[in-house]
Amino acid sequence: MTRRVCIPKPRIFAVLVAVALLLPAALSGCAAEAGSAPDSGAGPAPHGTITVFAAASLKATFTELARTFETEHSGATVTLSFAGSSDLASQISQGAPADVFASADAATMKKVQDEGLVDGTPTDFASNTLAIAVPPGNPAGVAGLKDLARPGIKLVTCARQVPCGAATAKAADAAGVALNPVSEENSVTDVLGKVASGEADAGLVYGTDISSAGTRVAGIPFPESGTAVNTYAIAAVANGGNKATARAFLDLVAGPEGQKVLAAAGFGPGQQ
Repeated sequence: MTRRVCIPKPRIFAVLVAVALLLPAALSGCAAEAGSAPDSGAGPAPHGTITVFAAASLKATFTELARTFETEHSGATVTLSFAGSSDLASQISQGAPADVFASADAATMKKVQDEGLVDGTPTDFASNTLAIAVPPGNPAGVAGLKDLARPGIKLVTCARQVPCGAATAKAADAAGVALNPVSEENSVTDVLGKVASGEADAGLVYGTDISSAGTRVAGIPFPESGTAVNTYAIAAVANGGNKATARAFLDLVAGPEGQKVLAAAGFGPGQQ
C-alpha cells in the first residue's frame, strides 16, 4: 500500500523561496567554472596625456619611442620637452607640470630625488660617451683632446652644470688638458649646432649626437672619454597627474623594445 506524504502549504512556500535565493549563486558558480574569469586586479590601460621631460641628447630616440607608445596604446598621448638636464630639473623644482623625467646623468636625477620630486626609484636605462665634433673636412686639423687647447682653436662645450659639461671637465682633468671654450652652452644640441654651422672649430658632445647629425659634422673619438661615461636615469615625477601611463612609458624605455632603439642609436647599457 502506497502512502501519500503531504507537505503543508507553508512549508512548500518556504522551500520555493529557498530555491529562488540559492539559484543565482549556483548559476554564478557554474559560470565561473565555465571560464568566466573574475576580476584579475589588473590596472587600467594607459590613457590620457603624459608630459616627458628628457635630456636633449635623447630627442631622436624618445621621439621614436613616443610614437611606438602611442601606437601600442591608442588612448595615450606623449608630449615631449627636450632641454639640458639641469634646466629640466630646475623647471621640475619650480613646479613645471611633468609626468616623467629622463636625465643624462645620475647626479642631476639625484638632485631631483633628494627634493622629494621623484616617485619611486629612478632606473638607469642608458649610458653615453663624449666625442669631439668638428665641421665636415675638419678644417682646424683636430686629432684629439689636447688639440682643443691649441691657441686659436674655437672650442664650444656644454656648461659645467649640464651633464655633458660635467663629463667634459672630468675628461679634461683626466688628460691633464686645460680647455678654454669660446662658448659654454646649456645643452648638447646647442654645441652641435654651433659646430655644424661653422661657428666653432670643435665641440665636445656625445657620440650619439654625432651619429644622429649625419654629414653635418664629423666625429673624432678620444681615449680619455672612457673616464667620463654618463649614465642616464629615468623616473616618474612625484606630482605627475597620470601615474599609471607614466609608469607604462618608463617600462617601455627600460624594457627590451626601448633598449633596442637606444642601442641602435649608439647608447650603451644603463647598468655599468
